Amino acid sequence: MTTPETLRRDGETLDTFFHGRIRVLQKKKGYRFSVDAPLLADFIRTRADDEALELGTGSGVISLLLSVKPFRRIVALEIQEGLADMSRRNVELNGLGERIEIVREDLRTYEPGRRFDLVFSNPPYIRRATGFLSRSEEKSAAKHELHGEIRDVLKKTAEWLEPDGRACFIYTEKRRADFLAAAGESGLSLRRTRFVHPRAGEPANLFLAELGRLSRTQAASAATEGTGGEGGPEVMPPLILFGPDGKYTDEAEAIFSGRL
Repeated sequence: MTTPETLRRDGETLDTFFHGRIRVLQKKKGYRFSVDAPLLADFIRTRADDEALELGTGSGVISLLLSVKPFRRIVALEIQEGLADMSRRNVELNGLGERIEIVREDLRTYEPGRRFDLVFSNPPYIRRATGFLSRSEEKSAAKHELHGEIRDVLKKTAEWLEPDGRACFIYTEKRRADFLAAAGESGLSLRRTRFVHPRAGEPANLFLAELGRLSRTQAASAATEGTGGEGGPEVMPPLILFGPDGKYTDEAEAIFSGRL
């Protein structure tokens, strides 16, 4: 029988989410996921027959959190062996082996031989040559573009996405222009977006984005203008994380509790 005791390694914690529905092993020191993961999992709209691909799964947490929603199967890529091993154990711990497959691969060289209805990722935000690297290689790779830039992520997304598929991301507001330019160059159009604000009245620090593939005409326009699509994207109401009392807002609490 699979139990946390048989799967947990030294230096790892066992955390529960969504009122105990999801259990996640994480490093005490090293890579630990942040609020980005549940925010993206909440934003993603799934369908019962979705074949999905996650780029850079880390500990597997976003795919695990998505398991409360309908989908057929997720293939989750992770380049780092230690994190790939942890994500496999997390899948086993939650009894999700028939729905989630962990694959240790570099997204830049991965060849799935197929396309997907849904692609999603929480990619690194910091350019490779900027910022300070952590002593933890796992932390550095999660935050810095050490294994591919946002253009690599979106280029591969466009290659692997079904013509009517959706691609969902969470990214830093500081680099929104880079994200949209890379999307346009890759033949992707912004379909739906939501800005995440720490508090009401403060600028957004993150945004959530759903992309779709462009037609040939739209792609030609997007490559020169960095936009694309027709009629503009759906802009959802802003998400405010903290209220005046310093506590999470009701909606943030609902997201972290795994609303359906």
